[in-house]
Formats: sequence, structure tokens, C-alpha cells
Amino acid sequence: MVSNPNSNRKSDIAYTLHPYTNLAAHEEQGPLVITRGDGIYVWDDNDNQYLEGLAGLWCVSLGFSESRLADAAARQFAVLPYSHTFAHRSTEPVIELSERLISIAPSDMVRAFFLNSGSEAIDTAIKFAWYYNNGRGLRDKKKIISRLRGYHGVTVASGSLTAIPLMQNDFDLPLDRMKQTDTPNFYRFGETGESEEAFSTRLANSLEQLILQEGPETVAAFVAEPIMGAGGVILPPATYFPKIQVVLNKYDILMVADEVICGFGRTGKMWGCDTYDIRPDMVTCAKQLSSGYLPISALMISEKIYDVIKEQSRKHGAFGMGYTYGGHPVSCAVAIETLKIYEERDMIGHVQSVAPHFLERLSELSDSSIVGEARGVGLIAALELVSDKSSRAQFSPEAKAAPALAASALARGLVVRALPGDVIGICPPLIIENTQVDELFDKLAAAVTETEGFLRKAA
Repeated sequence: MVSNPNSNRKSDIAYTLHPYTNLAAHEEQGPLVITRGDGIYVWDDNDNQYLEGLAGLWCVSLGFSESRLADAAARQFAVLPYSHTFAHRSTEPVIELSERLISIAPSDMVRAFFLNSGSEAIDTAIKFAWYYNNGRGLRDKKKIISRLRGYHGVTVASGSLTAIPLMQNDFDLPLDRMKQTDTPNFYRFGETGESEEAFSTRLANSLEQLILQEGPETVAAFVAEPIMGAGGVILPPATYFPKIQVVLNKYDILMVADEVICGFGRTGKMWGCDTYDIRPDMVTCAKQLSSGYLPISALMISEKIYDVIKEQSRKHGAFGMGYTYGGHPVSCAVAIETLKIYEERDMIGHVQSVAPHFLERLSELSDSSIVGEARGVGLIAALELVSDKSSRAQFSPEAKAAPALAASALARGLVVRALPGDVIGICPPLIIENTQVDELFDKLAAAVTETEGFLRKAA
């Protein structure tokens, strides 16, 4: 059957509701229909090739043609296409994946609970925190703190922690129990003459003041991405998380690490927690857990949480929590194969070997008059765009600077993402090689130059 691009576009406009899309504009311009992928590249229905500079949505770590993952799915489909983990039931893929995850987990995690997305994992972490504190008799200890511009999902609960206006406006979010503290973006929010150390201290003090204002006896958990992804690829100062951890420990507040983007080598270490010295009580992961090939996420918990949950389940007769597709055997089989590939091919070593060139090419873009900061670690990076480098003044919202740059890159065969705050996010598949890094940044540099000229002319 031969696909008809025009017919496909018409059908998409007529029947598909797209997330994170201006729906009125979509009815005019229609979709970019991606039809196939190979390595770090994808093609559209007009056979135009694109270097996928965001790994899909931060997830396709092993590229778009890893046959071992397709084979793992096919084998499991043939043997056991579905089972669940309710009421003492299990499967071999669930058992093996649990053991593998716990063996490499950051800090001292003891159990893995499987779900289907990062949103579900965070939503469940919130429920676990409430269940845990109820089990300890701390029934007022329910508030959850996240950071402004943090992204943690789009369910009612996780969306309440996603402190980005677009994701909350007119959705009646956030819920009352959800509170926000400062963004650790030193470039944007550091004060004149302030060191990164002093900035970190100020933010830790601000968090403590928020806790005291709300009442420590009412605050259950602090949820944070090691690197804030969708909020602008914000890298915290080196001492930020250790200082935050001191405050949390002081007031008996759980640390929940959202590793949905950073987990499995993105930062050059297995976990963002390892990169930024985070000691979590719970960890969420997804995306690169299966290289994005099938939906799966996990919530890992520490022994102190598990012990209370276990006693709660004894009290109530069962642990009243679970999902129909949580621990789906095919998704678990693909995740197992993904973890095997990471180990066998030393993907973390590969990231460490490619990252210096990646970050060097990134830094070259700092010469542009519209690039205020080029920041990155491992194989995740961002450009923060400004109208004036000396004052760090931002472009007006009407200029749509980041969307213009992303569109220019796309026209050159490069996919990057415009993020809030006029930031361009860059997050290629982990398998990228140095020559492909050059291709990525050659295309991006040309897009920066074109956008710079466009914005200066329009000013």
C-alpha cells in the first residue's frame, strides 16, 4: 500500500488531537509526518531526512533502528504477551528487570514498582509519600514542594508539580497541597557579584523559609529533576543539592529524584543523582529505560519507605495501588534488553568519550550575539537566547526567538526543541558519534546565524 502524504495530513487534521500543539494553527499547517528511522536519523513522508537532536522526547537513547529491542519484544510477544503483577502474581521479565534496576539504582533503593510513564511514576511517588506518612501517624504531613520551571508530568497531581504556566493555565492547577520554590538557574537568577556557592546557599535558605512558612509538620516531600529538562535544561551549581539535602533531612522531608530524563547515562554517569550528589528516598525513571521503544517507567523506593508500606498493606489487607499495564511483560523484556546493551556496549563510557567534543562544539555558539549561555553536561545541552548579552535581557514573547531558531534548524534537517524562557534544548541519542556531533552543530550554527539576522532585522 502506497501512502498518500496529502491524504494522511488531511486525516490527521480531521481526527487527531495533538499534545503541546496550537490546535488552531495545526488546522492550517498540518503535521510533520515521520515515517521511518535509522540510527540517529528520521525521515518524513516526503523522504526528507532529519538528525534527531532531541532523541524523540529525550528518550531514544539507542537510536531508531536497534534490532535487538525489536527482537526482544517479538520473543516476549510469542511467549507471554500480557500478564499482571496484582495479588502475588509475577512474570520472569518483571523479576529480572526489578533485580537489574535495584542493582544499579542510586542510593539504597530496595524495591521497584512498574508503571507506564514518567507522569504516572511521579503521581505514584506522591501517593507513596502520603501513604508512608499516614502509616507513621503523620496525617498532616502531605504538602509536596517542587521548583519553578520544573517538569514532572501532566496528570492532575504530577501536573501540579510541573510549574510551567502553559501546563497549568486553565487546567485548575496546581492543587493546594503543591508548593513551589526557586529555580537553580544561576545564569538567569544569580545576583550581581554572587558566587554559585552563595547562590546555592540562598536557594537552600529560601526553601527552608518556605518549609517554615507552611509548617514542617505539613511538608512530605521535595521533588526535583537533577537537570531541569523541559523547563530549560537548567544545570544546578555543584553544591546546590547537598545544601538542599541538609534542609530536607532537618525537617524529615523525603527527597524524590525525578530521573526520567537523566537516568541511564545522559549526564555521563548512570544517574543524574550520581552527577549532582543527590541522596534520594525515591527515584523515578522512564524514557531511556526502554530507549523509548515501549512505554514503561519505574518508581524505586528506599527501605524506610518499603518497611512502612509493608506494614500498611498488612493493616489494610493489601497494598491498594497498581496499574493494568504496570510491569507489562513485553515492555519489561525490551527494558531488560536495553539495560544489557548499555552494559555490553559501555554506553556510559561512550557518552564520556563523546561529551568533550559535544560540549566544545556547543561552547562555540556562545559567540553569537543572541546566545546568552550555552550550557550542558554529558549529552544534554541548551542555548539560552537573549536580546542583549551584557544585560541578559530576553526577547519579547512576540519575537518567538526560540521557536524561530527551532524552525530554522528543522529546515536544515535538524530537530531541536524550543523550551520556555527562549531556550533551545539539545539531547541527541546516546549512540551519536563525533562526526555526527559535528553535523548537528554545523546545522545548529547555521540556524543560529539565520535567526540572529532575522531577529536583528525585526527589532
